[in-house]
Amino acid sequence: MKIALFGGTFDPVHLGHIAVARAAAEKFGLGRVYFVPADLPPHKQKRKLADFQHRFAMLALATADDPRFVASLLDAHTGQPNYSIDTVRRLKSTLKKSDKLYFLIGIDAFKDIATWRQPEELLAEVEFIVVSRPGYSLADVGRALPESLRPTDLMMRAMRPQRSEGTIALMGATIHLLGEVREKVSSTQIRAAATKSVKQLSRYVPPLVAEYIKKENLYVEATSKESTGASADKVLSFQEARHGHTSRSHKNG
Repeated sequence: MKIALFGGTFDPVHLGHIAVARAAAEKFGLGRVYFVPADLPPHKQKRKLADFQHRFAMLALATADDPRFVASLLDAHTGQPNYSIDTVRRLKSTLKKSDKLYFLIGIDAFKDIATWRQPEELLAEVEFIVVSRPGYSLADVGRALPESLRPTDLMMRAMRPQRSEGTIALMGATIHLLGEVREKVSSTQIRAAATKSVKQLSRYVPPLVAEYIKKENLYVEATSKESTGASADKVLSFQEARHGHTSRSHKNG
């Protein structure tokens, strides 16, 4: 079976995450996508995360209707920062030899792959599916790789700048670029809608997640802070699933 690991804070899971998972599943024939929320992201958060149990519960609700999607507890309460290399190895240890594992991530997060923990080892462990957005190409993917794996100048010149899909296959790394998924959601939109109706909130998150947010009164405090201008709008979409930065801002690196 072809399987993908899709990690992030998922605070909350929203329609952008689901759209990305569906696009990847259809393009690569994935039989399973594990949504893995981070309990202890190693990067410093600009805002306090909702409790892990809430984020996991929302993932369980959001993925219930698609048999390919699974909310996973791989990174739950490990007591250590959730680095991607560790998460991948934990998941691989549970799979069959015939299974093939991919790592699903947005281009904004992948741009910093060279700064993650053990990036060469991670790229050797699993093939990456990088979800693009306007203005990015295979050449940008190549430039983001650790220097030891980066394609030669000749290979880089051969990559058409306008090409928004394709595969880079190197010794020690295989990266697939998936075309842009047009489903973007911002944290400001979600938090503003959290004070309104379930119907309005469902424009940004799955309906069951909207109901859960309202029942548990989540994100209301954050909304009041944002209304004072304390924080700026931030596009989440799949781009918020950042894994493994060792010095700046990623979940698992």
